[in-house]
Amino acid sequence: MPDSTEWILKVGLRGRCPRCGKGRLFDGFLKLAPSCEQCGLDYGFADPADGPAFFVMMTAAVPITAFALWLELSYDPPVWVHFVVTLPLLLIGCILPLRPLKATLVASQYIHSAEEGRLAGPREAGPASETGASSGQGPNQATGVERGGSHRE
Repeated sequence: MPDSTEWILKVGLRGRCPRCGKGRLFDGFLKLAPSCEQCGLDYGFADPADGPAFFVMMTAAVPITAFALWLELSYDPPVWVHFVVTLPLLLIGCILPLRPLKATLVASQYIHSAEEGRLAGPREAGPASETGASSGQGPNQATGVERGGSHRE
């Protein structure tokens, strides 16, 4: 396999299997296939969630909406101008990148073995001298600060 970034972009932009690069990744426009028909990779690991939509909103929808506001405030065009100019820009700028972005995120998850985050179990107690636990006092009492925030004398 070539450089991982190069491979991720290659298979992501083509919508191909992240393992073999040959099988189709999608069953529909954005629906992932259950598995690769070439190598049998189960796509159950893939969960790009709202990642593609977020990236599209930040890179396309926000600038295009800013352009629409600028157009409106600068020239006060009739509504049909927004239907002819702004609406197609929003549709093209937001819908077309979704599929390659989703495929790229799925390929990145596969290449980097990304998994859902898990909470760590309870940690072992650290050195007693750091928290004042050796004297039976809580952390605030060990530093001389009482509950009300006043300093002990």
